[in-house]
Amino acid sequence: ILTARLAKACPIHPRQRGFMKSPGCSENFRLLQLLIRSAKRQHRKLGVVFVDIAKAFGTVSHQHIITGLKQKGVDPHIINLITNMYKNIHTRIG
Repeated sequence: ILTARLAKACPIHPRQRGFMKSPGCSENFRLLQLLIRSAKRQHRKLGVVFVDIAKAFGTVSHQHIITGLKQKGVDPHIINLITNMYKNIHTRIG
């Protein structure tokens, strides 16, 4: 429910694959294969860049996320739920 409501206020780009039920990796891999084949067929150069934004959310402050949700007009109840998820979070390595 939370994901569906957030998706309405904060739409995700169709190429985004994180946190979604979709065949993202295989779909993007097929797209890359098509681009490579097309470039070879047309004898054109092709540059490919892979960007790994691992743990991107770990680098964004919780307050910044909450502020962004407010600016997007997300329902205050949803914002409150997310705010509560961020309270008193601890990591223990044992």
